[in-house]
Amino acid sequence: MAITAAMVKELREMTGAGMMDCKKALNETNGDMEAAVDYLRKNGQAKAEKKAGRIAAEGLVKTVVKEDKRAAIVEVNSETDFVAKNEEFQSYVTAVAEQAVLSSAQDLDSFLGEPWMLDSGKTVKDALTEKVAIIGENLNIRRFKKIEAKNGCVVSYLHGGGRIGVLVEANTSVVNDLVKEALVNVAMQIAALSPKYISSKDVSEEYKEHEKTILLEQAKNENPNKPDNIIEKMIIGRLNKELKEICLLDQAYVKDGDLTVEKYLDKVSKEVGSPVTIQQFIRFETGEGIEKKEENFAEEVAKQMR
Repeated sequence: MAITAAMVKELREMTGAGMMDCKKALNETNGDMEAAVDYLRKNGQAKAEKKAGRIAAEGLVKTVVKEDKRAAIVEVNSETDFVAKNEEFQSYVTAVAEQAVLSSAQDLDSFLGEPWMLDSGKTVKDALTEKVAIIGENLNIRRFKKIEAKNGCVVSYLHGGGRIGVLVEANTSVVNDLVKEALVNVAMQIAALSPKYISSKDVSEEYKEHEKTILLEQAKNENPNKPDNIIEKMIIGRLNKELKEICLLDQAYVKDGDLTVEKYLDKVSKEVGSPVTIQQFIRFETGEGIEKKEENFAEEVAKQMR
């Protein structure tokens, strides 16, 4: 398979590895992107967590919470940062979030086909089309999610004026200012450190085995003369370290490094006299995985590949 400059560019953005390393990995794996990522990781040329790609698209994330029970989070993209800061656009995104929290839609197509709450003679898509004409840029309602807390509450947190948004649902029999403040602190943690799971119990055995395979190859490449029993202990230690980084409850609490998030919530639970248990969280980052056009970059890669 012919390896193109665009493929090298994509792999470089996913892994942070050098251009020539990416080209070699793609050649070795016949252009299979996922296999190339694993190849780079096994050779220590990429980080354990793949990058989603440079965060480049503009827009806003907005959240809405109703009566501590129902919440929605939306992402609406624009072409430029100038429009993302525009009051007209920001008001529109707020309206989309208000629509989402009341919506019964389960997917984006259904949501776009709903009557627009500000004018039932239009659909959500019609209102979007009109807003594109008014603002003069292509806009896109990219995604939305909802939470309905049945046995506790839900809180939200926005970072960077809407660059990152988080919803956190917790099960608890006590819903007061102390509990909600604690959950907002947890939401801030999620915004900052972007965990993938609530706890290590949520991580599949398939994921763990895949990571162990990668870590085993790394350890053997780094320590070719070490016996297998030592290598095994090394990869167990590395896997446990990785799990602590991607599992929320195992992370060091950002406001008090002496505590994990789990210990912090235990402390809050004792203070309010009721367990406070994280049920789920949702984190949106504006433009996550979307790439702006960078016309000269592919040419730069092409030159280095010759």
